[in-house]
Amino acid sequence: MKVVALVSGGKDSCYVMMKCIQYGHEIVALANLLPVDDSVDELDSYMYQTVGHQIIVSYAECMNVPLFRRRIRGSSRHQKLSYQMTPDDEVEDMFVLLSEVKRQIPSITAVSSGAIASDYQRLRVESICSRLSLVSLAFLWKQDQTLLLQEMIASGIKAILVKVAAIGLDPSKHLGQDLAFMEPHLLKLKELYGSNVCGEGGEYETLTLDCPLFTNARIVLDEFEVVLHSPDSIAPVGVLHPTIFHLEKKGNPDSNPLEKEPGLVFEVQGDGPNNTPESTRQLDNGTVDAVEHTRNGVHLSKTGKENTFSICCWLEDSGESSTGLKEDLETVLTEIESQLLKHGFNWQNVLYIHLYISDMSEFAVANETYVKFITHEKCPFGVPSRSTIELPLVQAGLGKAYVEVLVAKDQSKRVLHVQSISSWAPSCIGPYSQATLHKGVLHMAGQLGLDPPTMNLRNEGAIAELNQALTNSEAIAEAFRCSISSSAILFVVFCSARTEQSERDQLHEKFLSFLDLSKSSRRLDPIFLYILVPDLPKRALVEVKPVLYVQEDSETDDETREDQLCEGDYSCWGYKPEKWHQDCVQKRVVDGKICVTVLSISTEVMKKLHEPEEKQQLERLTRFCVYLLNKTLSENSLSWQDTTSLRIHFSTSLGVSVEILSNIFETAFKELNEMSHGGRVGDSKEPIFNLVPVLSAGIFSASLDNIITCELLSLRS
Repeated sequence: MKVVALVSGGKDSCYVMMKCIQYGHEIVALANLLPVDDSVDELDSYMYQTVGHQIIVSYAECMNVPLFRRRIRGSSRHQKLSYQMTPDDEVEDMFVLLSEVKRQIPSITAVSSGAIASDYQRLRVESICSRLSLVSLAFLWKQDQTLLLQEMIASGIKAILVKVAAIGLDPSKHLGQDLAFMEPHLLKLKELYGSNVCGEGGEYETLTLDCPLFTNARIVLDEFEVVLHSPDSIAPVGVLHPTIFHLEKKGNPDSNPLEKEPGLVFEVQGDGPNNTPESTRQLDNGTVDAVEHTRNGVHLSKTGKENTFSICCWLEDSGESSTGLKEDLETVLTEIESQLLKHGFNWQNVLYIHLYISDMSEFAVANETYVKFITHEKCPFGVPSRSTIELPLVQAGLGKAYVEVLVAKDQSKRVLHVQSISSWAPSCIGPYSQATLHKGVLHMAGQLGLDPPTMNLRNEGAIAELNQALTNSEAIAEAFRCSISSSAILFVVFCSARTEQSERDQLHEKFLSFLDLSKSSRRLDPIFLYILVPDLPKRALVEVKPVLYVQEDSETDDETREDQLCEGDYSCWGYKPEKWHQDCVQKRVVDGKICVTVLSISTEVMKKLHEPEEKQQLERLTRFCVYLLNKTLSENSLSWQDTTSLRIHFSTSLGVSVEILSNIFETAFKELNEMSHGGRVGDSKEPIFNLVPVLSAGIFSASLDNIITCELLSLRS
């Protein structure tokens, strides 16, 4: 991509340019923001480093790249973490600056920034990039600062300290000192006081005088003044004010002195945008154009829990009309939006979205339709996390789109949404996030085996993809101060039908090897569920969807129970507990309030039910599933009213449509209700389950022989 680099003069913004080139991008312009008054060194800004701005003008000559500069007219008006367009905010100066760069160089598609740890700065750069349809590149994001400092120095960056504001740093001693010279002292301060060695806590700022990108010349600082801002005896604050500097030409020292290249520096004027949608990219006003896709055969399911529940919508394929994916998805999302409004909610209440489509080659169409409904503007507390899977929908008698949303009544969710391409984890460019934490449950987006800085799939096969997907998952978990090895309660692993059987045979073993559960003393012993599907995004072979338990308070009682049995009569339809029944059920109960259950019905189990007639066999099978699920809930002092989601994955090898299977399951739940006098399942008009057609499933990757697999999540209020 062609990149405009945001440069402050600091080491970070210069090093990220080098990383951009390393990953195949091209720096075609520089962009810098500076104070209105040249004599002012530092502004009271939450966003911009301005110390040393007098020297930045030379970067254009040093790199022979055009430099666009704008004087900062705004101030920090919008100080909440997540930024929204605010007139006269200093962020809008960046918008004006980058708008002009894009106007003059239309081929630019990306913006680089030196963000390492500041969500405040990253989110503002991402906001501007989103409004200008540019990609944010932040290759230093979340990197280990000690290693990063070493890399910067080793790469040839020559920078000096131009501001100090921390214990152990003295303006009279350390301003003007070379970064390489200061490295041992900075590491010592980290050891003594926990200081950030890259200055991410405001300990110090730097000015780059030379680096490998300065191919024409280096900057020589001849004279400077030390300006003391605070004489504090513990952590004095001071800045370096450059007074005299010159450029030293690189190459043949006997050649002519460096002459200033004409037309390389551009001063960007103009006012910031007013608060209207026309000033930005076409901002969504919160509504979608009326979609006239009224269709018969729209089906809904909804779990009965009041504060956290699932709504699912799918279409019955009548075969009478040949509507496409776009029309089907619009119909489904419109119906879900209507259901949300009916219950007093909207898209900002949605935690997670399962997007199922019939043909992954139409992923772009699905995405274009999706972003018309779910937008950043509609979700000010954070956009939902998402998993997108191709399923054999048409084969099961369904339309081409199928959506399940997880909804929360409150706004206590915590969303991680990084849109910048970095070396940390795959970016989510658009209205879908990496993970959402709510009430102790971390719902992570489906993770592919993508190499984060290139966003390319690992091409060495399914095992390599799995390892990369788990590495990405771990990076996301660390952002919530947990680990997939110790905090996961469920891993759903989608395997593409294109995965070789020989690799599928190894997936589970490799999974366990990566987690190395033997080293984690406080692990939650996760459940594994492998699902075979026709295709995945980007033609991936594996997609991992972890669910984690994250302790949100100071309590340490995170007991995990597997076999808690409460006395009681769980008999239904004549079933009595038998030892082999337990082989069908995997459950994890965490802290007495979160229960994950996976119920596996294989062909061998089906034979044990002894029903020769196909219809009677299906009826007996569904009753057996409902019986075991009901027994599991009752044993753990949970009810159907605690159900957050219930997915019933069924193999298309059954040769039965969703409609027929749904009717049979509904009958079983109705009978259960009658046996308990209406006290178990509830009185909802919609079924509490959603049927998900798959090719096959199983708890081990080598033997995906389940014909029905129930995945139940229950949360006690």
